[in-house]
Amino acid sequence: MALAPVSPRDPAQSSAYGLDFQSLLRIILTQLTYQDPLKPVDNFQFVSQLAQFSQLQQSQTLNDQITGLLSAQSAMQATGLIGRTVEYASASGPVSGAVQSVSFASGQPEVTIRTTAGDILANISIANISQVR
Repeated sequence: MALAPVSPRDPAQSSAYGLDFQSLLRIILTQLTYQDPLKPVDNFQFVSQLAQFSQLQQSQTLNDQITGLLSAQSAMQATGLIGRTVEYASASGPVSGAVQSVSFASGQPEVTIRTTAGDILANISIANISQVR
């Protein structure tokens, strides 16, 4: 039942060489500005570069959408735990209790648990939950 945290990425950040899409467009513009007028960039090369940049932008958009989907799935999973008895690993050993509420303050879902002893434990990451009953 453990869920790895999803860290948001900068939507304009490319995995290729750490350049964003705007920087890559500036490179093309600079290349066109300073090209030799007697030897211009071949049309095929230019269209190929534009297609690569378009594919890069589409990949970034898809990655952003998948990140959003994972966040929504994580939120649904966490809200589905309300009222359920869970067990999670703490420093002192496994602790069991009923999930009272879910919060999203840190960007990741965290639950508040009322233990069988009556204690209230807040800000428990759902990644630490090992069993749901």
